[in-house]
Amino acid sequence: MKYEEALEYIHSLEKFGIKPGMERITSLCRVFGDVHNSLRFIHIAGTNGKGSTSTMISECCRESGYKTGLFISPYVLDFRERIQINGEMIPKDKLTRIVEKMIPVAEEMDESPTEFEFITAAALLYYYEEKCDVVVLETGLGGRLDSTNIIKAPLASVITSVSFDHMGVLGNTLSEISGEKCGIIKENSVTVSYPIQHREAFEVIRKTAKEKNNLLLVPDVSKLSVEYMDITGTVAVYDGLRFRLKLVGEHMVYNAITAVTTLKAVRERGLPNITDKAIVDGIARTVMPARMQLVCDSPMIIIDGGHNVGCAEALFGLTDKFLKGKRIIGICGLMADKEYENYVSKIAPCFEKIITVTVNNPRSLSAAQLSECAGKYCDSEPAVSIKDAVKRAVSLAGDDGVVVVCGSFYMVSDVCEALKNII
Repeated sequence: MKYEEALEYIHSLEKFGIKPGMERITSLCRVFGDVHNSLRFIHIAGTNGKGSTSTMISECCRESGYKTGLFISPYVLDFRERIQINGEMIPKDKLTRIVEKMIPVAEEMDESPTEFEFITAAALLYYYEEKCDVVVLETGLGGRLDSTNIIKAPLASVITSVSFDHMGVLGNTLSEISGEKCGIIKENSVTVSYPIQHREAFEVIRKTAKEKNNLLLVPDVSKLSVEYMDITGTVAVYDGLRFRLKLVGEHMVYNAITAVTTLKAVRERGLPNITDKAIVDGIARTVMPARMQLVCDSPMIIIDGGHNVGCAEALFGLTDKFLKGKRIIGICGLMADKEYENYVSKIAPCFEKIITVTVNNPRSLSAAQLSECAGKYCDSEPAVSIKDAVKRAVSLAGDDGVVVVCGSFYMVSDVCEALKNII
C-alpha cells in the first residue's frame, strides 16, 4: 500500500460521519491489545484553545527531555500534523504500515469506525510502538463519548474555554455542553480549568471534579501581568515565570497560564523533569499555523482559523486592539453545518469588505450563501475561487491595508498556495 492509498482509505471513512460512542473505538483498540493502557496522558477538552494549549504543553514536555506524543485536530496543511512525536509528524511510511495493519480489523467490525475513531486508534498504536513517555491528547468533539476518552485516568484533565459549538451533538445549554466536555475527568486525578469560564460552565467543571475526587486547579489571574503585547506576540509574567508567547491575543495568554498550571501539576504526578526553564523555553518556541498568524508584513496578511462565536469574538477583539484605523479586507469560508450566522455577525464589524469563498469540502457553505449572510452586516462579495479571492483582497487592501483570512481551517492550505504567487 502507498501513502496516498492509506490516506484515501482514512478519508473514505468520512462517509460514516460523526457517531459519538465508545463501542467502535473500544473494539478496535482491543484487537491491538489495548496498548493505550501502557501510556501516560494529559487529556484536553474544550471549545476553544485546545490546539494551542495542547501544543504549548507538548513543547514544554519535549523541552524537559520527555519523548512526547501530540494528537490534535484539525490539521492545517498536512494530515500528518494530527499525529506528532517531539514536534515531528508521523512519517508517511509508518502511517501507511499502521493503516495497512488496521484495515482488516476495521472491515471485520460489525459497525465500521468513523475517520476520527480510526485515526485515534492509529495514533495510540504509533505512540505505543515509539515508546512515548507522555502523550498530549486533544479530544475531537465533546469528551464523554469522544474516541480519545478510551484512556484511563490521565496525569491531568484540562478543560479549555467552553462556549457554544456542535449543539446538535453536545446539547443546547452551556451546562449540557460542559457536561460532555467534563466526561474526560476520571477518578482520582487532577483537573485544570481555563481561568475565564462562563459561570454556568465552571459550575459543571467544579461539580464534576468534586464527584470524581479530582484536585481542581484554576490559574490565578491576579498573578498574571502583561508587560508587552502586539500583533506579533506577548511578554508576560505569571506566578514568577516570565515568558515570551508568539501566539497573539489575551485569550492565548490565558491558554498559556492554563498550560503552565497543568505542567506544574503533572511535574508532581510523574514528570519531575519539567523545570521552570523548560516551561519558559517551551512556550517561547510554540508556533501554530492559522492562529492569528502573520504571514506577510507588506501587505499585512493574517490567517486565523476558527468557526464558532468564541473564535469570532477573539478575532474582533484583536483587530479592534491592534489594527484600528487600518483598511481591513476579510476573506471568509465556513462550513454549512456550523453556526455561521453567529460567527459572521461577530466578525463583520472588523471589515470594510468580506470576500466569501466556497471551501474545498463537501460540507462547505457556498460563497454565494455566505456572501448573502455577510451582506447583512457589511459590504460583501462572493469569489469564484480562493485564488481569485486572495488576489482581489490584496488589491483592495493596498500597501497600507490588511487582509484577514478567517473561518474554516479547511481552506488554509489553498490560501497559502494562492499566496505563493502573490507575495
